[in-house]
Amino acid sequence: MSSKDGKQGLEPPKGVNIVLVHGAWLGAWAWKRVLGPLRAAGHQVFPVSLSGVGERAHQSHGDIRLQTHIDDVKAVIECEELTDVLLVGHSYSGMVVTGVADQMPDRIARLVYLDAVVPEPGESWSSRHTPETQAQRREQISKFGHLPVTEPNGMGLKPDDFDWMMRCQRPQPGGVYDSPLDFDQAAWFERPRTFIDCNRPALLTIAAARERARSQPGWELFEIPTGHQVMVSAPKELTERLLMLANRQAEGTDWSPR
Repeated sequence: MSSKDGKQGLEPPKGVNIVLVHGAWLGAWAWKRVLGPLRAAGHQVFPVSLSGVGERAHQSHGDIRLQTHIDDVKAVIECEELTDVLLVGHSYSGMVVTGVADQMPDRIARLVYLDAVVPEPGESWSSRHTPETQAQRREQISKFGHLPVTEPNGMGLKPDDFDWMMRCQRPQPGGVYDSPLDFDQAAWFERPRTFIDCNRPALLTIAAARERARSQPGWELFEIPTGHQVMVSAPKELTERLLMLANRQAEGTDWSPR
């Protein structure tokens, strides 16, 4: 039994399982500012660090591919025995969460694309980048074996936040850049999906995803007027959106376009 007024004898809605998957060059550390409020609201939150970055940077190697990162997230869901997961992917990890939902469909309740890549079957992270971006990144991978840390310029970050990101970012494993993803798009279209558009300023490499979230059927769309690294630049606004989604799921009133 649930209660919105907190009267004695009535239990609040049960918390849900939230899995947070960071974007390129980041790690679980990037979610630091949203973890406390989400957990204080009664939800179980699991930030994942993908192979080769974050505190796992020392494990980087040349064989890391997109499937490696998909397996990272699947392992957390399996080992923590999570079900009805609210799965959030930021930036590059739109690729990752799409693969996770395809490979363990019964565990995922909703996908949240946080200013994230929205792939088509057979595409890679690189597929919708401009030819200039593709050439630059492939040259870096060929030279270094990875994608060097990029400065988060033009993202509206405060100087202290810019410095924090520069201290904590690590090179992105190069093998994930052109690693394609095959998935059942028909089943994916049936999934509850939310796109959170962070477009002030808008990151060019997410332009195709923004277009797809507005043109494909079945999307729930929100905007947060901040830059791409929203968990750093606007944690309060992001927390409010995630809490809305989680609380709605917990109360059994989850939104669906169908």
